[in-house]
Parts: sequence; C-alpha cells; structure tokens
Amino acid sequence: MSKIINWGILGPGKIAKKFALGLSYVPNANLYAAASRSLEKAKDFSAEMGADKAYGSYTEMLNDPKVDAVYIATPHVFHYEHTLLCLKHKKPVLCEKPFAMNKNQVKEMIDFAQKQDTFLMEAMWTHFLPHFKYTKEVIKSGKYGKVLAMEADFGFDAPFNANSRIYNKALGGGSLLDIGIYPIFAALSFLGKPEKIEATAKMTKTEVDARCHATFFYPENVKAELYSFVDKHTDVAATIKLEKAEIYIKPRFHQPSSVVITTENDSFTKEFGVKANGYNFEAEHVGQMLLEGKKESTEMSFDKSLELIEMLDKVREKIGLEY
Repeated sequence: MSKIINWGILGPGKIAKKFALGLSYVPNANLYAAASRSLEKAKDFSAEMGADKAYGSYTEMLNDPKVDAVYIATPHVFHYEHTLLCLKHKKPVLCEKPFAMNKNQVKEMIDFAQKQDTFLMEAMWTHFLPHFKYTKEVIKSGKYGKVLAMEADFGFDAPFNANSRIYNKALGGGSLLDIGIYPIFAALSFLGKPEKIEATAKMTKTEVDARCHATFFYPENVKAELYSFVDKHTDVAATIKLEKAEIYIKPRFHQPSSVVITTENDSFTKEFGVKANGYNFEAEHVGQMLLEGKKESTEMSFDKSLELIEMLDKVREKIGLEY
C-alpha cells in the first residue's frame, strides 16, 4: 500500500463532513471518493468537501481499486450490513460508532474481517483524543489515589418527530446507542468493566429511549452515573472524583477539550492545543495500521468493541429496548 491512503466515504451525511474535515489534517490521507444511493448527493458532497470521485452506489465505489479504506457513516442500523459489504470487497473499514445494533452483529463483523484478512475498527474517535488519553493516564498513575465516583452526561434537545433518525426505532433511534455510548465508553475507559449495571429510561411512543440513566457499580461502593438525553440539553461534561483530587473534563467531553484537576490546595487546567476537529486522530491511526499491514487496531481493539457493545446490550435489556 502506498504512503497516501485514499479514503472512500460510504454515506455522505453530517458526520461524514466532520470526518472529511478531520481528514484534511492527516498528512498521508486523501479524500478520494464518496458513495451514496443518490449520485446527486454524492456529487454535492464531493464538490463541497473536495473528494476526487462521486459514486451513486456503494458497490461501484467498492469496486474502485484506488480506494484504500472506507469510512462508514450511515445510520447505525445499517453498520452491520455495510461493514460486511465492504469486507466482502476486501476494503479496510473504519465504521462509525456504535459498531452495530447488538453483540451478535459485532461478533459476526469481527469474524468476517478475520476470515477476509481485512482491517476493521470501530470509529470511537474519543478514544484517540489527547485529553481523553491524558485523563486515563492520570487515573492509572494513582497520583491522586483511587477513583471514588464518576458522572458523565450527553444531551441535546431534538423536537419529537416519529420519522426522524433520532426517534424512529427502525433507524436505531433513541439516546443510548446514539450518544449514551459516550458516557458508557468513558466509564469503561476510566474505571473498567462494572460488576453490576442498573438502568432506567423514559421511553417515547415510538418505543425508543428519549432519556437513559445507567449506573455502573464497582468494588468498594464506587459508582458511575451515566446519562443521555435526546429531549434535553446538558453540559456534556464528565467528572471523576478521586481520593485526592477531582478531574473535570470540560464540555464537550467527547470531543477535543481541556481537563481541570482540582486538589485540596490547588487547581490547574491542562490544555492540548488541538487545532483540528479531532476526527484526524482516528484517521491517522487507521492509516498507520494499514501501512504497517495490521488487520486489527492496536488501540481500539476488537475486545474493546465487544466489551462496549456488551455494556450497551445490558443497558438495553434493563430498559426494555430491543433491536
């Protein structure tokens, strides 16, 4: 594979634009193509974001030998289907989160990637952000003692529309898989796998969760309170209380941010000077993995994705949300 990675985007929507903007900050990346079921939409996206080619079908783009990697940015209910399609064509895949709708689908995706000997990674972009890595390192160092508690929220106010992606069950609607995944991933990253999970939700008439509150229980009475809303705006912040300090990840904690550490005698803010929107970090990592001939990420591994979807499945079971 050449040193320049030609990216194809499958599903040129809102999130795809963010990824394309991030990609422009990656030295060895080129936005080569976009594919949509609508050729006009693909052409509009390619013209706006500077892609070389536009395709009116996914298969047509996947048949292009110049496409080195594919970023899947379709609604998450289609991630399973579209990932298998890309892997069938032996195209390395970076698939948006959540990886799929349930653990069974994720396992099938991973198994097929291994069978095809083709790279696959879940696009949990937060994992690669400098402030997130820093927070993990500070906690792991033990400098401020053990974690006592954690709280994280993610909420926005979307007017109810039964046909919208947010509220339509057929499109994988609800707060949990769309944005609740971020607080849950943060808890897994900072505290590890919980011993027990409890969860409650406010359901809509379309049978998806407008609000979800999950509690992760850990040894020594440590708890993580995790909230997601699609009918209420929140700060989108995260707080981790330790024995000797409190770590506060400023809003919005899931994207490039700064970290405030407060002790009994002091408080300081750690800035990271990220100039791009943050999607560049995961894209750069995938490019490096491909150049090294890797078939699985050394950072966002299959095990991490399986653990994450397992937590989401358990929360869904508690709130009675079935996909």
